[in-house]
Parts: sequence; structure tokens; C-alpha cells
Amino acid sequence: MPSLALKAIEMPASPIRKLVPYAEAAKKAGKTVYHLNIGQPDIETPAAALNAIHNLDHKVLEYSHSAGFESYRQKLAVSYQKQGIPVQTEDIIITTGGSEALIFGLMTACNPGDEIIIPEPFYANYNGFAVMAGLKVVPVTSHIENGFALPPVAQIEAKITAKTKAIIICNPGNPTGYLYAKEELEQLRDIVQKHDLFLFADEVYREFCYDGAKPFSTMNLEGIEQNVVMIDSVSKRYSMCGARIGALISKNKEFMQAALKFGQARLSPPTVDQIAAEAALDTPQSYFDEVVAEYVARRNIMVDGLNSIPGVFCPKPSGAFYCVAKFPVANAEHFCQWLLEEFDFEGQTVMMAPANGFYATPGAGMQEARIAYVLDQAHLKAAVECLRVALEQYPGKLHS
Repeated sequence: MPSLALKAIEMPASPIRKLVPYAEAAKKAGKTVYHLNIGQPDIETPAAALNAIHNLDHKVLEYSHSAGFESYRQKLAVSYQKQGIPVQTEDIIITTGGSEALIFGLMTACNPGDEIIIPEPFYANYNGFAVMAGLKVVPVTSHIENGFALPPVAQIEAKITAKTKAIIICNPGNPTGYLYAKEELEQLRDIVQKHDLFLFADEVYREFCYDGAKPFSTMNLEGIEQNVVMIDSVSKRYSMCGARIGALISKNKEFMQAALKFGQARLSPPTVDQIAAEAALDTPQSYFDEVVAEYVARRNIMVDGLNSIPGVFCPKPSGAFYCVAKFPVANAEHFCQWLLEEFDFEGQTVMMAPANGFYATPGAGMQEARIAYVLDQAHLKAAVECLRVALEQYPGKLHS
């Protein structure tokens, strides 16, 4: 039998989905499983997007331009401009999800063997994208004690070598929900400028910022306009995860021309999903106001609830719909598996994503788990109570 490619062997399994077989078994055993492991919102997709699909009158579902329909890119550019983000139509390539945008971006900017610096914990699929592009992830660790703030600039700069090609950030962050302040982004700007690196900024959660916090886009960082690459997506913004529409955005024309060749190789992003995404741009602000208010309520239930459990610590995030909690256990992955295999409280249990899979540093995040507060408030309250009872019963609990 022929051997597999090294990339296939090195490709990491998703920490978000790796416990799925245990969850399926728990459900077959009659348990209710509260899915806090994956960022799949239960928020309704905007009516404008769904109506565009329902009213579709195309006789042929044709290819679009490899960069995406021009009408969508024009309308998307206008929406960015309304938010104060200086983007033009020609700065945008529509992609099959934000994932493809980052894959195309990395393959355009980096050679196999190059290094990319990422503050950890980070969205676990960045590891997979790096393997696909043949890159080495160099982590710089942020810490739960200060809410996962940007690590000191000196620590980041110390990681830079002759092979360093880019820095990747997610803002607001997945898995932490941390929102970088303008001052932190300006510190990154100075490093990027000094060493002439690319700065990839995953800004897909921009609409979800809380307690008066405002996102500052990397596209507005002065002096590195040619270095910044923004990643965007409709998945979470409009609760359209299944639509698989993202965007690769940069003012660097040479970069964009090269990236488009990858887009041509895959022909085009999906037609129906682009039509829905373009229509979604007509979603009124009231939709987002209601969604943000709901996420704030959910965040408070989950984070305040977690912090009320003895031995648990969870910083309160300012954005996205995730938090990372530290549990009084030696191995959070074992705890997460135990919750599904051996525990239930009144026929209910909880599924979380072990946070060690969001770190590149071996052994980091072993006591932590990522939680997506994407369920309704009643289910989140029930999930918190499950965790409270579980930690009273868990045989591997650490006692202070």
C-alpha cells in the first residue's frame, strides 16, 4: 500500500470536533448534550439573505468571476467604507469561507519553510492552514491571568528570525474573546514595519464587541498599508456558517494579483452563497443591536456562572462569543471526555473544546477549555449547573 503524504500525517485533528464520537455516544445513551464546543450560533440568519435564496430565479447556476461577483465586491466595499475601513472593490477577493482566504493569503505571502508568529491560544485551524502551506507556526504565549492580552512586544520581537514572514492575529479573538486595543495594534504595526513582515488580521467577529468596546481595524494602521491582509467572513456576522463565503482583503496590488491566481485555480466561490451574502449586506443595524445584546446576556450568564464555581477562573471577554476557562483539573481534555462518557446531571451533560488544542506550545493550556456561549440563556444556565455538579464529582479534581 502506498504511503501517505507527510502533510496528511502532520495535519492536526480539530480540537473542536475530536470529542464528537463521545458526544454521539452520550446522545445515544439518552443524555442531553449542551454543545459549547463549537461556534455555531443559534441566532437566526437575516431574512434578507434567506429571501434572496427563496426568491432565486436563475435558470443556470453559473460560475462567478474568480474574485467573486463584482456587484457583491462593490457593495461589500461600500459597507467597509461606512465603518471607516478604507477598502475599494479591487482590494477584495471573495473566497469559500474565511478559511480559504487565509490559506490563499499564506500561500501567496510565504514560501514552504517560512515561519509565522501567532499569539496563542489561537484558532486551532491556523495550525492546519500552516501545514497546508508548509509553514512553521511560532507561538508567543498570552496568559489567562491578564485576560489573554497581547504578549509584550519584546517577546514577539525575540521570536523573529530570517525565516519569519508574517504575524497572524484574530481580533476580537477566537478562542479567547479578547479585543486588542488600538495601542496594542500600533505596537504590532511598529514590529511589522521594522522587519517588513505581513500582518494577517482575522476580523470576522468585528460586529461582536461589548461593554462599549470598539474594534480598530488593522486596515486603518498607518504606514503598513502594503503589509496588512484582512480576513473576513459572513459565517458568524450573519449566522451563515454553512454559506462558506469569506473575503481576502489587502491594499497590496501585487499580493492581490498573485492571490487571484489561487482563486482562478479553484474557479470561483459558490454562486448561491454569494447571492445570499450580498443580500445580507442589507441587514438593518437593529439586527446587530439585538444580537449583541443577546450575546452580552449569554456571556454574563456563562462567565459569571463559571467564576461562581469554586476553583474555576474565566476572564470576561470583550468580543466574539467565546471564553476560555481554567478548571481545577490536571487535564482538561480528560475532564471534557469524562463529562461525555461518565457524567450526567439529571440526564444532561456538557461538551467543551479542550484548550490545549488551541496552543502550539506543548503542554500549554492543559487546565483550560474553550466555551462557545452560542446556546440560548436557559440552556447556558443549565450547562453551568452541570459543570458545577460535575466538578463536585470529578475524580481528577485538584484541591487547593
